[in-house]
Amino acid sequence: MENNTYSVAIIGLGYVGLPLARLFLENGHTVYGIDVDAAKIELLAKRQSYLSDFTNTDIRNMFAKGKFYVAASYETITNAEAVILCVPTPLDDHARPDLKYVRDAMQNALPYLRAGQLVSLESTTYPGTTEEVLLPIIESTGLKVGKDIFLVFSPERIDPGHTQFKLHEIPKVLGGVTRYCAEIGKKVYESIFDQVVVVSSSKAAEMTKLLENSQRLINISFVNELVMLCNAMNIDLWEVIEAARTKPYGFTPYYPGPGIGGHCIPVDPLYLSAKAKDYNFDVEFIELAHKINEKMPDFVVEKVRTCLSSKPLSDCRILVIGVTYKKDVDDLRESRALKVIENLMNTGATVNFYDPYVDEIQIQDKRLKRITLTHRSVKQHDCSLILTDHTRIPYEQIVTHSPLVIDTRNATKHLKQRSNVILL
Repeated sequence: MENNTYSVAIIGLGYVGLPLARLFLENGHTVYGIDVDAAKIELLAKRQSYLSDFTNTDIRNMFAKGKFYVAASYETITNAEAVILCVPTPLDDHARPDLKYVRDAMQNALPYLRAGQLVSLESTTYPGTTEEVLLPIIESTGLKVGKDIFLVFSPERIDPGHTQFKLHEIPKVLGGVTRYCAEIGKKVYESIFDQVVVVSSSKAAEMTKLLENSQRLINISFVNELVMLCNAMNIDLWEVIEAARTKPYGFTPYYPGPGIGGHCIPVDPLYLSAKAKDYNFDVEFIELAHKINEKMPDFVVEKVRTCLSSKPLSDCRILVIGVTYKKDVDDLRESRALKVIENLMNTGATVNFYDPYVDEIQIQDKRLKRITLTHRSVKQHDCSLILTDHTRIPYEQIVTHSPLVIDTRNATKHLKQRSNVILL
């Protein structure tokens, strides 16, 4: 692999794979995009976006130079010099790692692998996956990893909705199964990233990503526990955090909310926790943080119940503002807002929602459609409950016309008049 440009097959064209494909294309490479979701392939064929971070123009630009090919078939892997797996790594029903998508992707790619290719796993997983799961599958073909074919782990670090850093500016961590695997992987990724950080092994790279997300889970869960305590003590935790952050060293602010959602922070640390048990080790910080995170929807519902104590929740109409797991994205995966809504509906409350990124949601057997946000529709509810702090939400309109606002994100902090706002 001495080329300046490569032919790259990317398996999985979601929140990780599609931005990565665009980055390769922007640097002159040829990309074969593969996704088993026929709906995604159909939309791409029509030059239409299915991600909030991509416009239809962005998609058209990706195809403009004739170097982007998409299909549900894995056959195009034979044309590729590098094969990159960007597939989901969820939890199963028992909160254990579910590597089905990784295994299936590798098995489906198997007939089309050939000598000289790089195989890179970007999906977040527990330390040992690359060597213990992927390596045996690849070597079942007779190809020897490190000699005939090259295997690395390079964790994705994409933050959907975050625009402060461009993808190529985020240092790319990479660990190879062998030293030569790492060298080959470094050459490919250096063609699109400003900096490639090579670590000693694929296990070290896998652990790097889990450290990053476990640190965030633990710290955010800590402030969520504090917000429950401060609620009992009648202390404004946001005020406390703003005061604490004036210290010029040694303090990093984290902020409370209705619970941590998304495909990374509430999920990835549990991969590490599960793997640790193979070594008779309990990662107690992670397990406690997960427990606190699971409590937050119930705490939010009790906050609503207390604030609307003049009548039972079964007689209340509640307008939920924001349902995605974080601001300025359309991603509902692991969103704690959905659990809050479910719990409110279980009390008998009438719940409607508004989110500029989501048309409808499914809560158990009920489908809720987004309401139109007007002065009248806001006034028709006993309470507006802010669960996601999207930039595009008209907070002044909501605060002005709501009898009561419960703000779990301090999204209304910029408003001068918010006497009817109660923070989490």
